[in-house]
Amino acid sequence: MSALAAAGFIFLTVLVYGGSKLAHRRWSILILSPLIVTPAAIMAILALCRIPYETYNEGGRWLSAMVGPATVALAVPLHKNAALLKKHSLEIAAGVAAGWMTGTAAALGICRLFHLDRMLADSLLLRATTTPIALAVSGMIGGISTLTAVFVLITGILGTVLGPLVISWTRIRSEVAQGVLMGSSAHTAGAHKAFELGAVPGSIASVSMLLSAFLSLFLIPLVAGFVA
Repeated sequence: MSALAAAGFIFLTVLVYGGSKLAHRRWSILILSPLIVTPAAIMAILALCRIPYETYNEGGRWLSAMVGPATVALAVPLHKNAALLKKHSLEIAAGVAAGWMTGTAAALGICRLFHLDRMLADSLLLRATTTPIALAVSGMIGGISTLTAVFVLITGILGTVLGPLVISWTRIRSEVAQGVLMGSSAHTAGAHKAFELGAVPGSIASVSMLLSAFLSLFLIPLVAGFVA
C-alpha cells in the first residue's frame, strides 16, 4: 500500500507542477509560477483530504532526492561555455563574493533587528543557498530543515520575480553581470530563470549558484556564531 501511495503522490506532484508550468508559460502571470502553485496546491489537497505529511512524503522524499542530480545536470551548459567562463572567472568570483557577503550581512541584520530565535536565525542564514546544501548545513548548525526549505523557496520566488526587474531598471547589459546577479541571489531558481535571458547568463548563473553554495557550506557554520 505504501508503494502505491508513494507512486500516487509522485504522480500528483508532477501533474500539478507540469500543469502550472504550462499555464505560466501560456499567460506569464506571477501567481501561476510552479514555485507558488505546486506547494500551495499540494498543501491544500493534503489539508482537504486530511492526509498526514508523513504519508505524502512516502513519495515526496523520492522527488526531494532528485534535487541534487538536477543541480548537477546544470554542468552541461557549463561545459558548453567553458571558454567564456574561464575568460570572465575573475569577474564572476568577485561578483559572487560581493553578493554572498551582502546577502549574509542582510540576513544577520534581520536576525539582530528582530531578535530572532537562534534556530530560526540559523535557518534564515541559508535562504540563498541551493536546497541540498542548505538542508545539510542547516542540520549542522542547529537550524530547522523544514523552515530552511521554506526560506529557500521564498528566496527563489522573489529572485525569479525581482531579478529580471532589477536587471531592467538598472539597465544591466553585461551577460556576465546578469548571470552573477541571478545565480548568487536566487540559487537554482535564479539559474533556471537566467536561461530565459540566454545561454550565457544561464551558464554564469549556474557557476555563481555553485560558488555561493560552496561559500555557504564552509562559511555559514562560522557566521552562525555571530547570531546572538
